[in-house]
Amino acid sequence: GCPEDPYPPSNTPIYQTSTFVQPSCSEFGAYDYTRSGNPTRTALEKHVALLEQAAAAFAFASGMAALHTVMRLLKAGDEVLFNEDIYGGMHRLLTQDCVHAGVKVQAVDTTDLGAVARAITPRTRLIHTESPSNPRMRITDLKGLADVAHARGVLLCVDSTMMPPVLCKPLTIGADIVVHSATKFFSGHADCTGGFVCVREPSLAHRVAFLQNAEGTALAPFECFLFLRGIKTMHLR
Repeated sequence: GCPEDPYPPSNTPIYQTSTFVQPSCSEFGAYDYTRSGNPTRTALEKHVALLEQAAAAFAFASGMAALHTVMRLLKAGDEVLFNEDIYGGMHRLLTQDCVHAGVKVQAVDTTDLGAVARAITPRTRLIHTESPSNPRMRITDLKGLADVAHARGVLLCVDSTMMPPVLCKPLTIGADIVVHSATKFFSGHADCTGGFVCVREPSLAHRVAFLQNAEGTALAPFECFLFLRGIKTMHLR
């Protein structure tokens, strides 16, 4: 449902609008411009946050847009460690884009926690992994990896595309950020593209929300509606 809608519909409507009428010329309502917020997107993001047990979730135009936003949490001089068996699009983003922003990238076998611990340097700010990985379906001990990361003050980001929240909730075992290419299991119908970033701490949520609005990468209302539909059958699938 959509409890905040003035007409309490049993199914979330598509707010296919770019702008919203404001209470007056001197005050803002809950929504003003769809890039900054839309009721259909809010419904989807709240639903995903509940599924992942996250402080907040954010819907993006693609899985790569979601991953790019996570990398934007870093600044020049920071380092990110990533699992050596990684989705090709993410490898391209790291090695051909992030490096030009002054971010150091280093591949490591995240299934080997000792190797990860040895690879961490004073510049390391983030460890990014997939479990299961794409394409080799390798499994990382996420709880163990979170312990290694947090012992050195490093954030852990998990791309859990291959393991949706009906099967695994990485935030509950120590991950700080979870990313999904929602195009796969959240959709289930191969008719929409999207991505999610889910965070455990409100401080990260504020930064991700700022980047989503500032960079204009949010998911459009119609696609939000399609993902809400897809979630209804995710457990059955």
